[in-house]
Amino acid sequence: MREKERIGRRLMVVLATGLLATGGLVAALNSPASAAPSNGNYTLVNAGSGLCAAVPNQSTGDGVQLVQSTCSGGAGQVFTLTATSGGFQIKAQHSGKCAGVRDASTSAGKAVQQEGCTGGASQTWQLTTSGSAYRVVNGNGGKCLNVKDNSTSSGALLQQNSCDSVATKQWTLRAAGGSGPDPTPTPTPTITPTSGGGDGSGAWPTATGSVKLADTQQVTNFDGGMKSYYGIGDGGQSESQDPMFEVANGGTIQNVIIDAPAGDGIHCLGSCTIRNVWWNDVGEDAATFMSSSSSATYLVDGGGAKSGSDKVFQHNGAGTVTIKNFQVHSSGKLYRACGNCSSSYQRHVVMDGVTARSTKVLAGINTNWGDTARFRRITVYGSAVICEKYKGVPKGSEPTKIGEGADGVNCLYSPSDITYR
Repeated sequence: MREKERIGRRLMVVLATGLLATGGLVAALNSPASAAPSNGNYTLVNAGSGLCAAVPNQSTGDGVQLVQSTCSGGAGQVFTLTATSGGFQIKAQHSGKCAGVRDASTSAGKAVQQEGCTGGASQTWQLTTSGSAYRVVNGNGGKCLNVKDNSTSSGALLQQNSCDSVATKQWTLRAAGGSGPDPTPTPTPTITPTSGGGDGSGAWPTATGSVKLADTQQVTNFDGGMKSYYGIGDGGQSESQDPMFEVANGGTIQNVIIDAPAGDGIHCLGSCTIRNVWWNDVGEDAATFMSSSSSATYLVDGGGAKSGSDKVFQHNGAGTVTIKNFQVHSSGKLYRACGNCSSSYQRHVVMDGVTARSTKVLAGINTNWGDTARFRRITVYGSAVICEKYKGVPKGSEPTKIGEGADGVNCLYSPSDITYR
């Protein structure tokens, strides 16, 4: 298959992470709270302003947009939280109407209003941990309850917006009328890579849940809680499929299982960390590394990939990819430095603690551009080419294989670095 180029492609989409039983999406930049609030009456206090969510003028009408106002605990500021499938219903106590997104929209900036309760996904909210506060995340579009323009003024309108760490997208709950202790979220402990002693030989994990994605998710720091994510692309090797996740420069994605269809996997737009990510069935590629900076660093730490019929990791940009404590099964190449992208870079890969089963090649590099591949603590079940050498060519041509094996210049390893079983 022709080595492809992804640099420059962007999809401005939302981050959404969690599948409702009804089929909607629920976003969670952090793991869901392990101690969710009990059913009951609460006021919602904005962490950025210290003001409370309210129905203005204690209105009982449909379609009235919520605001933030000075906390009084009075009518219009008390909401009844009731656990439902996939989250909570949030109902204004004085009116009996539910908080929902106008027109059941999934767009950023859409009003959050009170409306007749229907039980639909846009009236379902998940409370996810954000330090000592919660994100209040809509079940239809995966966006967070937010104050318009991040205002801290009384009377500012409430809306939904993309989830991030801005304080006006965080909320604390106060039990109404002193009816009980205020709930405090307890984050789920971070899951450490399953690496079987650091050589990529650990057991394959079991998903804690399943999430279907409709669009590429833009993330900076994302913990998937070991859920399985799927739903983009055709599950095969066709070119130009969209990625499941785009990771911002300097970002981290961790504790994720990716299932078919998985599109073009993960795109790292700059330096990134991919930690404890598992591909049950690699689609077009598992991950593509895209920065044009020679100082870019990409770390794949823990995890594994199965069924990458062409290649697993595609290096289109510049910089250095480090793959450690990783296992690869039934794949073509574990790593390929692009041999015919429109921009030619010097690229480097380091593999340390990798176990390969039924995989043809560990790394393919372009020696004429000064690429290097270094190997340490590699275990191969059966046979595999450790390092293939190519002559990189301009876009539109096909790179030519010119050799394989250690040479002390580009392919760097010794017999003691490789164990065959």
